[in-house]
Amino acid sequence: MLKNIRHEAFLIGGSLFFALNSVPAKLVMESGISPFRLTQIRITGAFLLMFLYVFIRNRQSLRIAKSEIPMLIAFGVIGFAVVNGLYFSAIERLNVSIALIIEFSAPIWIVLWMRFIKKRNVSNLMWSGLSIGFTGLLLVGQVWRGLTLDGVGLIFAFVDAFALAFYFVVGERFVKAKGSEVTMALGFGVSAGFFAIVMPWWSFPFEVFSKSIELTGRFSGNSLPGWLLVLWVIVGGTAVPYFLVLTGLKGLSAATSSVIGMLEPVFGGVLAWFFLFEKLTVMQFIGSCVVLIGIYLADRARTSI
Repeated sequence: MLKNIRHEAFLIGGSLFFALNSVPAKLVMESGISPFRLTQIRITGAFLLMFLYVFIRNRQSLRIAKSEIPMLIAFGVIGFAVVNGLYFSAIERLNVSIALIIEFSAPIWIVLWMRFIKKRNVSNLMWSGLSIGFTGLLLVGQVWRGLTLDGVGLIFAFVDAFALAFYFVVGERFVKAKGSEVTMALGFGVSAGFFAIVMPWWSFPFEVFSKSIELTGRFSGNSLPGWLLVLWVIVGGTAVPYFLVLTGLKGLSAATSSVIGMLEPVFGGVLAWFFLFEKLTVMQFIGSCVVLIGIYLADRARTSI
């Protein structure tokens, strides 16, 4: 019981850190760096940190069998590069709340895959938790305020949801076999290599590091150097939350872990309200409570799948 609570705490912490990353990441992008370049630097920086840590601690653990290479490549490209890249592509064409709602339909696809492809039993409690949690997300996102949908944006968002589902399912397998740190080092490494090929480093806008970036919201009137904000995105917004999520996956199923991930939009709304003075409506507060109820029900059902 205590072990499960610990893994749940890791996943909740991961969602919180991912949400915290939205504010500095937004500031960096507003300074002129593209979303894909920011994704490249955050993943490459996190890779260097994790690789150095694992290499010093236990370099033998980085060895992989030939049979693992195809799945590792898929995990690194789809689970890290595609998830981040398609999310940014989706929000360029869709209302952010709509894109987030579609992305966090990932738990539904995971449970459907487990029920109809893997032929595993899925309890009614899990279905109820998913339905309630997803309804809460609809309220948090206030989807009725942004119903002008772009077809290509919808495709990006749904493929992103499938990629996120893939990340949880394959990540669960890797962390139980290799541990969180090694899984991160290998996954980030593949993703960093992929970005280096499609977006060569010699054209990277390194001037972002020397910029003085103006803060907004609660800290309006102050500024921070670009390198400090980018460093936060790498460490606090990438390495730390991915470590927490993958560690949580050790003790929980992919389905339960992805449901707990629904907390990220909730945390994001609260943080945007606190730091950026964005309004948090009564309906969004009710939706947040509904999400928590759904997560609680799905968590209680974890022993069934």
